Amino acid sequence: MKKNSLYEIKGLYRDDFRVTGYQFGEGEKTVCIMGSLRGNEFQQIYVCSQLIRRLRQLEERGRIAEGKEILVIPCGNPYSVNTKKRFWTIDNTDINRMFPGYSLGETTQRIAGGIFEKIKDYTYGIQFASFYMPGNFVPQVRMMKTGAENVVLAKQFGLPYVVLHNPRPFDTTTLNYNWQIWETDAFSIYTTSTGAVDKKSAKQAVDAVLNFLSKQGVIQYNGYEGYISRVVESQDFVDVRAEHAGFFEQCAAAGEKVEVGQELAKISDPYTGELLQIVKAPIAGIVVFAHNETMAYQYTAVYKLIPEQDEL
Repeated sequence: MKKNSLYEIKGLYRDDFRVTGYQFGEGEKTVCIMGSLRGNEFQQIYVCSQLIRRLRQLEERGRIAEGKEILVIPCGNPYSVNTKKRFWTIDNTDINRMFPGYSLGETTQRIAGGIFEKIKDYTYGIQFASFYMPGNFVPQVRMMKTGAENVVLAKQFGLPYVVLHNPRPFDTTTLNYNWQIWETDAFSIYTTSTGAVDKKSAKQAVDAVLNFLSKQGVIQYNGYEGYISRVVESQDFVDVRAEHAGFFEQCAAAGEKVEVGQELAKISDPYTGELLQIVKAPIAGIVVFAHNETMAYQYTAVYKLIPEQDEL
């Protein structure tokens, strides 16, 4: 294992800003794995730490294929992690909305550009991503529909779902999208949590990546094969919205199968305690996303359901 500084900005009043990568094997730029790009993505950093631990063991046993290089970057935004801010601490901009970056632009554009210059030539790109809404996910592989997406490869992770997403204008500045445009087979992996470490789904993600690397001939590894992935379109998700703002009590968790009319959550008035809404499932299906914060806000999606297959 080699520890390398991939990008640095000199700090005036505190330690320098550094993006650190951990390299395994040598040769062809085969796989790059990106962890946190936002300051609250602790689960994503943790998953990378466990991958680094496992890859180090495999390398010591000679199980990294000759002529193949794996690069793991646990965190691309350590300043925001240190200050407990999701986005860049100075101007609240999102590094994952700045790719491919610009070396003469604003700070986050420069960071994105500096990172992308080092990782754009890898054959496979894997990002541990987080959703813009707070909540828990069913573990899944997500890909932008650029015309370059590879569903067959995505299934080889063995996660429950492969989700295809039609990019919106602001998605064109994400790492996943730009990796694909630069001819990297790119995959975003979502585990159950973001701001808290979930060891069960982290292990599932590590096993999924190792299985994928094994099937591409990058490592020698025999592990749990995982699921036969179901391919779904993100536009087929059914949003269940809060009709009122208030305290949120979750009654159904991510990954749970629900029936029509089943109680998903309760929303109560934060001042009087009055029950304002019993959130119910409009269809039968699987909970793919569940809101998990104390407060829910009016008209926001608190659940996303995948319809049963015979209903698609």
